[in-house]
Amino acid sequence: MRRLLISAGLLFLILVVALAGCAGEEEAAEEAKGPIVVGSKIDTEGSLLAQMIILVLRDRGFDVTDRSQFGPTSVVKKALESGEIDIYPEYTGNGAFFFDEADSPVWKDAVEGYERVRELDLEQNDVVWLKPAPANNTWAIAIRRDLADRHDIRTLEDLARYVKSGATDPMVKLIGSEEFVSSPAALPAFQEAYGFTLSQEQLVTVSSGDTTQTEKAAGEGTDDINAAMAYGTDGTIDAFDLVVLDDPLGVQPVYQPAPRVRGEVMVRYPEIAGILDPVFESLTLEKLQELNGRIAVAGENPADVARGYLTSEGFLK
Repeated sequence: MRRLLISAGLLFLILVVALAGCAGEEEAAEEAKGPIVVGSKIDTEGSLLAQMIILVLRDRGFDVTDRSQFGPTSVVKKALESGEIDIYPEYTGNGAFFFDEADSPVWKDAVEGYERVRELDLEQNDVVWLKPAPANNTWAIAIRRDLADRHDIRTLEDLARYVKSGATDPMVKLIGSEEFVSSPAALPAFQEAYGFTLSQEQLVTVSSGDTTQTEKAAGEGTDDINAAMAYGTDGTIDAFDLVVLDDPLGVQPVYQPAPRVRGEVMVRYPEIAGILDPVFESLTLEKLQELNGRIAVAGENPADVARGYLTSEGFLK
């Protein structure tokens, strides 16, 4: 009888342990989050932003797969919509081309452009746009800081005033690609909107669209060049001590970076918005220029730069 009691007790103990193990496995399964596949385009800023997304999600307990540097815009866009990746950083202004609305003025307004791309992408692709950074990575003109400070030039209106005054101390001399100089959407659009004209003597045209080349020439004053074709958040802007001129008339579309996320992922993990929104909202134009510069100019690793920023801003626990 004693042996039977011991056997019954042992059986009960095994059953309790087994049930506890099953409960523990179910609890662990419920707590597991992911995997989330994060991609990016093949560029400096895309890598930086993807690493920020990866690091903060991992810090909040997500299993994250790093697919940064995935491909150009068309490839990354298709990968997200097919479910190959789950999140990547995109630019609001690209909605104009995603949805064949390039002629619409809505894309030249930061708020309206964001609302429009968010609405269209959700309706047509079940894709969610999270909060954008307050930085505009669009075509721009950057000038040497000494010229900006000496003559109080901070906007394209200020530049137009200076050019139209006929000032030659110094004369504005701009370097840009053939496309930037001749395309109706680029420099000619700026000149028409702000009412100024740069003569052939004031223009240096190069075949490459590499803004590092144009910004370097302006920063170093090569052949008296003091203005350059640029993109708003270029890392070399800060490195070459240039000032990006504001575009108060909104000549160019607004390109604010924001996470683009598959709708299915957001339904399953709605907390992702609360994790990523504060990070992107903290990324001002100046901060992105500085962080991009550490990668593009100083050669630092994007993950290291991202981690340093997130830690300093209190986003990593």
